[in-house]
Amino acid sequence: MSLRIVVAVKYVPDATGDRHFAEDLTTDRDAVDGLLSELDEYAVEQALQIADAADDAEITVLTVGPEDAKDALRKALSMGAHKAIHVEDDALHGSDVLGTSLVLAKAVEHAGYDLVVTGMASTDGTTGVVPALLAERLGIPQVTLLSEVKVEDGVVTGRRDGDTASEQLQASLPALVSVTDQSGEARYPSFKGIMAAKKKPVESLDLSDLGIDESEVGLAGSWSAVDSAIERPARTAGTIVKDEGEGGKQLAEFLASQKFI
Repeated sequence: MSLRIVVAVKYVPDATGDRHFAEDLTTDRDAVDGLLSELDEYAVEQALQIADAADDAEITVLTVGPEDAKDALRKALSMGAHKAIHVEDDALHGSDVLGTSLVLAKAVEHAGYDLVVTGMASTDGTTGVVPALLAERLGIPQVTLLSEVKVEDGVVTGRRDGDTASEQLQASLPALVSVTDQSGEARYPSFKGIMAAKKKPVESLDLSDLGIDESEVGLAGSWSAVDSAIERPARTAGTIVKDEGEGGKQLAEFLASQKFI
């Protein structure tokens, strides 16, 4: 029986761009170019390695986002994933992690799965809680923040590296894993992969397809809200300390005045 792997990925604003909030205090995604979250590229890579080691495996990449989010799916498909699911609905605008995890869970169930793979966090929200929320909604074990992951005989195993020690973890399938940026460099899509991605199926779904009411998602359904935001002040010239014998003292006084020491 084929090993069914679903990789949840996100289309995020380019971190090098000039990002702003929109009038409703959500990220203005139209004002900056988007791309596949770099941390999710590691998830795609690990899914590909697991599939390569399996006798038979199929990888579905899944994203929730606007029309342009298909670009993130195409990147994952060009890396080697087999098919994709895109959940797009205007009512999703402004969804928090709870709403997002609900939609992802319904879409994962729609796809059918044995293993769900995610990145450790997105590069825009950086909450890092969606993998745990998704596993809870699916009712499956979670093995998170792995720098190494393998699947064998219906069991997923992995290594989680901490500051002072490493843990060896395992869970029976079906399960969810999230991987860190230490799990191995993601491969670059080849020209052949890019051309092949154009022919791979991308299924489009909306909230009605997943049986989700609009009141459960979007700004209205969010459990958290941004009340106000101000633009970050422009950078000013730093303080230059000329060392004429008192440099160390002046530096210490400056650090103390800023409460760094």
